[in-house]
This record gives sequence, C-alpha cells and structure tokens, in this order.
Amino acid sequence: MAAATAATTSTPSSPLLRRAAAAPTTSHHYQLRCSTKPSLFELRHRSARITPARALLPDRVTPFSFDADGDDHPREECGVFGVIGDPDASSLCYLGLQKLQHRGEEGAGIVASDADGKLNSVTDLGLVGDVFRDPVRLAKLPGNAAIGHVRYSTAGASSRRNVQPFLAAYRFGQLAVAHNGNLVNYQALRNKLEAQGSIFNTSSDTEVILHLISTSLSRPLLSRVCDACERLAGAYSLLFLTADKLFAVRDPFGFRPLVMGRRPNGAVVFSSETCALDLIDATYEREVEPGEVVVVDRRDMSVSYACLVPHRPRKSCVFEHIYFALPNSVVFGHAVHERRSAYGRALAEESPAPTADVVIPVPDSGFYAALGFAQASGLEFQQGLIRWHYSGRSFIQPSQAIRDLAVKLKLAPVRGVITGKSVVVVDDSLVRGTTSSKIVRLLRDAGAREVHMRISSPPVVGSCLYGIDTPSEGELISNRMDLEGVRRTIGCDSLAFLSLEKLHSIYGNEAHELCDACFSRNYPVLPTVPEPVPELASAFED
Repeated sequence: MAAATAATTSTPSSPLLRRAAAAPTTSHHYQLRCSTKPSLFELRHRSARITPARALLPDRVTPFSFDADGDDHPREECGVFGVIGDPDASSLCYLGLQKLQHRGEEGAGIVASDADGKLNSVTDLGLVGDVFRDPVRLAKLPGNAAIGHVRYSTAGASSRRNVQPFLAAYRFGQLAVAHNGNLVNYQALRNKLEAQGSIFNTSSDTEVILHLISTSLSRPLLSRVCDACERLAGAYSLLFLTADKLFAVRDPFGFRPLVMGRRPNGAVVFSSETCALDLIDATYEREVEPGEVVVVDRRDMSVSYACLVPHRPRKSCVFEHIYFALPNSVVFGHAVHERRSAYGRALAEESPAPTADVVIPVPDSGFYAALGFAQASGLEFQQGLIRWHYSGRSFIQPSQAIRDLAVKLKLAPVRGVITGKSVVVVDDSLVRGTTSSKIVRLLRDAGAREVHMRISSPPVVGSCLYGIDTPSEGELISNRMDLEGVRRTIGCDSLAFLSLEKLHSIYGNEAHELCDACFSRNYPVLPTVPEPVPELASAFED
C-alpha cells in the first residue's frame, strides 16, 4: 500500500435516530417518535417539491471564495451555540462562541429573548472578543435564552448584513435563526420565493429558511419548521429562538455536528462542539440526531423531540475529525484527538519513513497525527515548528517578497530539532500545496538533511458543497497532478497520503456513515440548476 501512496525522489508513483432521552422524564416531557414512513409534512409537499433539473459539476456550483494568500487549509464555515433556562444566557453564549471561534472568524452575533419575550440582537464583523469588547453590547441582551453564531462566508458575501443570527418579524411574532452548513438548492428556492413576492435583505442561503417558515400555511411553529426543512437540500444544523422556545434542528444526513448538554441548574445547551459545553460547565448528553428537531420550552423547561423527515443514510463530514474540530471535542460520538492519533498510526503503517530521525507536526491540527505516527514508527517526536498566532493574514503585505518573509512570523523552525536531521513532517491535509512548499523551504533553510511529508488524510480532489470553504477543483493540487508531480512541486524528498481505504478501515462498520466527497467525489446530495421562473423571465424582458 505504501508504494501506491508515497512518492520519493527515486521512485515516482449507529442507528440514525437513537431515542435515548436527553433529560429525566417529567410531567412536562413528551416525545414524538419517528417513523420510517413518510411524515404528514412530507406527504403534503411531495407533489409540490421542485423537480431537479440536471446535476451540475461540483466545481461549477460551489459558491465559495478562497484567499489565495491565506492558510492552505479548508475553512469551517460556521459554529452555533444556544442556551435556554439560565439568567446569564447571553454571557454564556458569548463564552461558548469564544470556544467555537476556530469555526468562523469573520463575524459573530447573539440574539437573546428577554423577560417580556422580545428578541434583541447584536451582530457585527470581527472576532467574538472584538464584537463584544464593549460590555454595553452584552448588557443589551438580557434574558434566560440566547443563540449565537460565528461565521465565514459560504453562500453569501462578507458583509455586516450577512452576519448571523438573523432576526425577523412575521405575523406570529419574532424569530431568530443561526445556521451551520450550506444549502445546495438555495438558488432554486430563492428564485421561486422571489417570484412569489418575497424580498431578500441578504445574500446568505440562511435567509431562505426564514422565508419558507413565514410563507408556510402550517401551524404551530414546529410544523412550520418541519415544513420548511423538508424543502431544503444540503447541510444544516440550525438553532431557532422565539419568545419562549428554542429549537435545534439537524439535516437528515447529519453532515455538520450539533450536540446537546445541560448545566447544573437545568439549563439546556446546544453547540457545534462539546468543547464549548465543557467551558460553561455543561454536561454532554447526546447528539441532536440527523433529521431530528429538539424543542425546549423556557416556561417549564419541557423538552420534546420530533422527526423531520424519513431516515436518510448518515453522512457525517469526516473533515470534522481530520481538521476542523478542536482535539478536546467529541464529534459524531468520537473523541477528536483519538481519531487523529489513529490516522497517524495508520499512516506510519502504510507509508513509513525508514531513514527519518525525528517526527514533527505542522501546528496546530497536525499534532496528534504526528504523535500517532511517531509512536507507531518508534521515532522521536518533537515540536519542530512553532506557530505564531498573532501575525495577521499574509495578503495585507505590500509585496510578494515581504509576504514570503511574513510566513516566518506564522511558522518558525526550531533549529536545534531540525538541523542535520532527516525530518518527517505530518500535516492533516494538503489542499493547494502553497503552505506545504513554504514549510519545506523553511525546514531546508533551517538545515534539515531530508524532508519527508506525510499527510494524515487522502488527497483532496473535490470541492465541498456542504459548508466548507474549499477552492475550486482546478485549484486543488491533487486534482491537477499525480503524486510525483505534487512531490516535485512541494519540493520534499518523499510524500505520502493516508489512503481512503485505510481511512475507512479506522472507522470499521461506520465508514459508510462518512461524507468523504472531497476525497472520493461521491456527493450524497447534488445541487441542481434552478428551474427558469416565468415571472422573473417576463420581468427581465419588460
């Protein structure tokens, strides 16, 4: 297997809906059980659903942009956090968003429900600490229920109006939503809604969800939420907040994570990752299951559950384990640091580096994979690269020469670990190859005798459609070159990726529950060309 996945200078080459109760049963607790039969909501809309036109190639429809001078890793697009039943809800939400900052650094916001049931909102561009630097902003968010959001832009440009949570008023009151994911039928839905008279204020796909709920004829709000979500295609982990309820919803495939926890005072908490639960002393209870909606009523703290749609095969994003999630989180039922260590051990078995002296990680996400590689290889593990977290983004520099120097601010070699050594460098992924080539040059300049690059994931050959910022397929280096071509471009002495087969073997019987489209191009849900809307066509003709 190593021969198939390595290149050197000499030789080119669980059940979907587990019904475990999230809280002790009380007189206020009730449960709506799921069925494999179509729901009433699905039957109502089956005849009205949009018929897909023709599937597009993924690189033609991915609505993401990618900074050509930034870090050579995909970017997670969003993180969501919510709490209900605590008088310090907005402050807890602020702390939770701080812990989820790695999931989105472009903008942040919180919406809270006060004692009178009025929803108040603070959103802005910037890091969580910057948005809420002024204590007055949090003081404007009283109440015992709040939801929050951090984001990068996926569908939707980078602007203040696209920062979530979105807050809207419709005939039944106020409604706020925070969304992690990406809708692959967004444009088709938006075209149809605009033809029916809907007016959009943002360029975000999340706003479609609010319009679908507002125009639904179902009652109560739970039915409206189910009604709307049945028309969505793609990835969505959602938090909704009203005057008296908090809703948590996850798409039927379970692409993006969403977990539920509880504080000692009984407050219920939802988060994209468990690390944020730990920060506010909330105990992890379970995942929000794919296709499930959880409703918490703040008036009596009763919790109810419902099934949105018939079951789909689970397709959890494997990149959450590879790169996005923090290593101290539990995602999709697995400890992230344990998964990454397993990747490193498997990589060492497949593609050893017998002449190497030392193993170093690319910080920070390559740490546990490198540790696993070193343990399985019997090699010394050292921190040979130091990441400086305060250097800013390299694209602000005035010239390419200065930008190249700025790389040394972000990653600095430890010469005592590297000089004269044959070094194995372990990184979690290789996307365009720009960062990897810079790292190889840094190590050679620091005196490394040999540089062997090992990647603890398969080659990225497809763009993500489900909420991750990846380049177009033409920019993916493994999509343009064979292994030896990538190795020559990066400039290392040898290069190897973890094979997709080996990755699957780590998950065993759960392998079929992974979304690995970026490695395999097997997309669980394809986007479609929006159907022409006669009303819009005639308007343009006029």
